[in-house]
Amino acid sequence: MNLPHLRLFWRILLTVGDIIADRIKIIEDIAQLLENRDTLYNGFDWLRSKAIRQMMDISPATLQNLRITGQIRHKKIMGSYYYNRSDLQKLFEDEN
Repeated sequence: MNLPHLRLFWRILLTVGDIIADRIKIIEDIAQLLENRDTLYNGFDWLRSKAIRQMMDISPATLQNLRITGQIRHKKIMGSYYYNRSDLQKLFEDEN
């Protein structure tokens, strides 16, 4: 019986088992984050530019000007801008 190969095989089995356990834990964590995503944003509703422009019936330039002048909060995530819906609604209600 070749013991060094058996030890190596056992180490590989444990490593694969550890990877599978970690993968399951990561998937469970992601599922929990998705279930609780509303609380992650403190109740704010963040939408992408296109959705905000359609909802508010404004042009891309108007949205950009509001962002640049600091009239609305925004976040840039991986190259996309996200805007707080309630900020925009309040801004447009104040104008009317």
